[in-house]
Amino acid sequence: MRSATYAVTAIAMLAFCGPENAHAQVRAKAEVSCRPGAEKLQYDCVIKLANSRTSEPLSGLTLMVGADMPSMPAAHNVRPVKATEDEDKGTYRARIALEMHGDWALRLDLSGAVRDRVIKILRFESDRVDETTPARPSGRH
Repeated sequence: MRSATYAVTAIAMLAFCGPENAHAQVRAKAEVSCRPGAEKLQYDCVIKLANSRTSEPLSGLTLMVGADMPSMPAAHNVRPVKATEDEDKGTYRARIALEMHGDWALRLDLSGAVRDRVIKILRFESDRVDETTPARPSGRH
C-alpha cells in the first residue's frame, strides 16, 4: 500500500513539473575572469554563463555577484552587485570592490528563466587574479 502511495505521488510530481518547467532544471556553469581595475582592490570581471549539459549560452538572466572570504567567514563579505549582459549572449560584466587581497569565493546568483547559484573561488592579488585549486587532504588524521 505504501509503495502505491509513493508511486502516485511521484507520477503527480512528474506531471506537475512537465516540459513547461524544464528551465527550472537547468544548471549553470560559469567561466570567470577578473583583472585589477582602476582603483585599489577594485576588479573588473567577465562571467560567461552556459547550460552545464548543452554548453549553450545562458542569456537574458539577472546575475548578482557577491563575494565572501572563505578563510574568514562572516568577517569579510561584499554586497552583491548586478552584472550587465554584453552583446555576446551569455557574457556578463561586473565590477567588484573587495576589502583585502587573498582568496575570495565569488557567489553568482542567477534568476529569471534559470535560477541557480554558482560559486567560484579566485585568488585576488594587486596585479592579477588566478583560479585556485582546492586543497587535497593529506591522508593523515
